[in-house]
Amino acid sequence: MAESKAGSFQAEWKDPGLTPRQVKLTLIGVMFAMFLASLDQTIVATAIPRIMADLDGFDRFTWISTAYIVASTSVVLITGAVSDVYGRKWLFVGAIAIFLLGSALAAFSPTMNALIIFRGIQGLGGGMIMALSFVTIADLFPPSERAKYMGIISAMFGVSSVLGPTLGGFITDQLSWEWIFLVNIPLGIPVIALFIKLFPNGKKDGPQRKIDVGGAVLIVLAIVPGLLGLSWGGNQYEWSDPLVAGSVIFSGVMLVVFGLYETRVPDPLLPLAVFKNRIVGIALLVTLLTGFAMFGAIFFIPLLFQGVLGASATASGSFLTPMMLGIVFGAAISGQILSRTGGHYRIQGIIGVSIMAIGMGLLSRVDGSTTHAYALGSAIIMGFGLGTSFPLYTIATQNGVPQQYLGVATSAVQFFRSVGGSIGLALFGSYMVRQFKSGMEANLPAEALETVPPQLLDQITSNPNALVNSDASESLMNAFAASGPSGAALGERVVEAIRESLAGAIGDVFFLAAIFVVMAVVITAFIREVPLRKRGGPPASGGARPE
Repeated sequence: MAESKAGSFQAEWKDPGLTPRQVKLTLIGVMFAMFLASLDQTIVATAIPRIMADLDGFDRFTWISTAYIVASTSVVLITGAVSDVYGRKWLFVGAIAIFLLGSALAAFSPTMNALIIFRGIQGLGGGMIMALSFVTIADLFPPSERAKYMGIISAMFGVSSVLGPTLGGFITDQLSWEWIFLVNIPLGIPVIALFIKLFPNGKKDGPQRKIDVGGAVLIVLAIVPGLLGLSWGGNQYEWSDPLVAGSVIFSGVMLVVFGLYETRVPDPLLPLAVFKNRIVGIALLVTLLTGFAMFGAIFFIPLLFQGVLGASATASGSFLTPMMLGIVFGAAISGQILSRTGGHYRIQGIIGVSIMAIGMGLLSRVDGSTTHAYALGSAIIMGFGLGTSFPLYTIATQNGVPQQYLGVATSAVQFFRSVGGSIGLALFGSYMVRQFKSGMEANLPAEALETVPPQLLDQITSNPNALVNSDASESLMNAFAASGPSGAALGERVVEAIRESLAGAIGDVFFLAAIFVVMAVVITAFIREVPLRKRGGPPASGGARPE
C-alpha cells in the first residue's frame, strides 16, 4: 500500500478469487440483506405518529429510531473487524436472525419503553447487516468499479425506501402499526436460507488480527451515555441537571480513554494512525455531519405531513416516495460520475451537499399555511443532495486505507454516519419538544388559559397528539364544546395554535440541520483527490507502507 506525497494511501485491491457464480450469488445475497435492513428504517417512519399516540410517549418518540441507531452503531466497528478475520457468511446469518427476533418482539410491545428496547435488538442485527453489505462490495470489486455496485446496493435501499413509507402508511391505516414489524419475518427467513446454502464465507488466510473487544466496550461507553443525556436534556430534565451533565461528561471522558487505548493495542478497533490522512479524516467528518442532519430530517418529515399538513399515514408515506427517489437518483448519478471521472471527491461533494443544504433551508421555512407542493419539492431537493453523498465518501475512505483495514474502514463510514444520526435524533427531538412548548406559550389563546382544566391544558401544551390521532382530536373538541357556547370555536383556535407551534418547531429543526450541512460543504472543500485504482498490484506512486 503506497503513500502519496500528501500522505494519502492509494487502495491496493486484492482479487478475492471467487468464481463469477460466487460473485453473482454474493451480490444477490447482499442486495436482499440490504433491502431487509433498509425497509425497516423507512417503513417505521410513517407509523411513528400512530405508535406515539397508542403508546403515549411523545417525550420519548424519537427513541423509536434512536434506539435502533444507537444499537446498530455499537456493533458496526466490531462487525467490520470480526469479518476481516472470520469472513462474512455466518455473521450475516446471525445478523439477520437477530434482526428478525427484534422485529417479532417489537410487534408485541406493550409500552413505549418496551418498544424502544426491542428496537435496540433490531438495531444490533441491522447494524451488522449494513456494515457487512458495504464491506462485501469492497471485497468483490476494485475501487474504480465499486461506485457502480454501490449504486446497485443503493437501488435496493431506494426500492425499500419507495415501498417503505407507502407500505408502512397503508399497513398502519388498514391493519395496525404492529404489522410493520411482523412483515419482516416472511421476508427475512428466505434470505437466511439463501445465505446458508450459497453465500461463500471468504475466511481470511494468513496471520489473523485479534479482535479488540476492549475498544468495542469503550466506544459503546463513549456513545450511549452521551446520547441518553442529549435526549433527556430539555425534555425530562433541565440541561443543567446532574444526570444530563454527568452523562455527557462521562461520554467525553470515555471517548478520550478510547482514543488513548487505541494507540496502545496491537490491533485497534479503529486504527487511528491510518485515519489521520486527510482524505479519510475529511470523509468521515463530513459523513458525521450529514448523518447528523439526515436522520433528523427523514424522521421529522412524516410528522410535518401528518401533523401540520393533515395527511393520513398512507398519504404521508406517498409524499415521502419522491424524496426517496431523489436519494436513489442522487446516489446512482454520483456513483456513475465517480467511476467515470476516477475520484473527483471535492467538486462532487461540494455540489451534492450544497443541494442538500438548500433543500433543508427551504424546509426550515414551513408554517401552518405551507402547501403540500412546497414541502414535497423541498424534500425532493434535499433527498437528491443527500443521495449524492452515499457512495462518494464511502469510496473515498476505501480508497485511502490499506487492504488489511478495508473492513473496519468501511464500517467506520457507517459508524460515523450512525453516530451523527444518533446525536441528531436525540438533539433534534429534545430541541423540537422545547420549541413546541415555547410556541404553544406564544400561540395559545388567552381564553384557553382561563377555561381549560389544568390537566388538559398541560396535555395540550406538551403534546401535538390532537393533530395525528383522530380519537385525541375528537376528545379535545368535545371537551371544549362542553365548556360553553363558544367552546367549539375556541377549540378550533387551540387546534390551529397546536398546528402553528408544531410547524414552527419542525422548521427550527430543519434550520439547525441546515447549519450542520453547510459546515459539511465547507469541510469538503479541503478534501484531497486521489485517482481510484482499477485493479490489484503495486500502486503507481512509491512510498512506505503505514506502520
